[in-house]
Amino acid sequence: MNAPAIEVSDVCCIFGSQTVLSNVSLHVSAGETVAIVGESGCGKSVTMKVMMQLLRPTSGTLKWFGTDVETLSTDKRQQQRLRLGYLFQGAALFDSLTIYENVAFGMRQTGEQNEQRIRQTVLERLNEVGLSPDIVKKKPSEISGGMQKRVGLARALSLSPDVMFYDEPTTGLDPVNSRRIDDLIHSVRQSRGVTGIIVTHDLRTVQRVADRVVMLYPRYKLNEDAGQIIFDGSLQELAASSDKRVHEYIGDEFDTNLPRNVEVEHRQPLLKST
Repeated sequence: MNAPAIEVSDVCCIFGSQTVLSNVSLHVSAGETVAIVGESGCGKSVTMKVMMQLLRPTSGTLKWFGTDVETLSTDKRQQQRLRLGYLFQGAALFDSLTIYENVAFGMRQTGEQNEQRIRQTVLERLNEVGLSPDIVKKKPSEISGGMQKRVGLARALSLSPDVMFYDEPTTGLDPVNSRRIDDLIHSVRQSRGVTGIIVTHDLRTVQRVADRVVMLYPRYKLNEDAGQIIFDGSLQELAASSDKRVHEYIGDEFDTNLPRNVEVEHRQPLLKST
């Protein structure tokens, strides 16, 4: 049996006198797309940061691809970290850099010096997210919010990650661009086999792209011995849950029949692969 791509065990995160996560255990299998949901303050963003080791927990264990991260040397940890991609909530593009240099940033930072390879990868990744090469000289402020999100995804994909983390990927986007991002998340999984971990409030995104849903509940609303993960299962199981807290969150509009076999329109390759 293959080890999970990402696994946290008995994780606690305490900030001052506030306990945000308490004994949270969760694993994500390779190739799976998991949505982490829950009301504000439940700890879902903190959970994602712990999974990426952007935040060290007060206690507990984090494993990447079956290995305890704390046992890795600094160099090995950095190598493994490059297998993780991250789409930030606000795209987090560098305002002073062109779109081309934003997408190329990770490659340059990891030592790639062959400009032909960099150019080919930049154009291929922009093509993959449905953007034309016409935008490469533009600055982020010259393109729409939806396009910025797609550039952020192109930048993350430029390093060919095995796991993609999506932090509120559709926040602030209109319905058309939200659907476009959902389609891309689905497409990346289908074409690359990438493991996906999504933190979102958008239940339509959950319904369109998630294989599995994990719902957290705020620690301060629970009894001391109660588990913080109040649901972990499929979309169908989520809709059928008898937990009042789950139904309070998803409401009456959760539709497990929402179309999921989405297609992303791709242009012809801009450059031939070598």
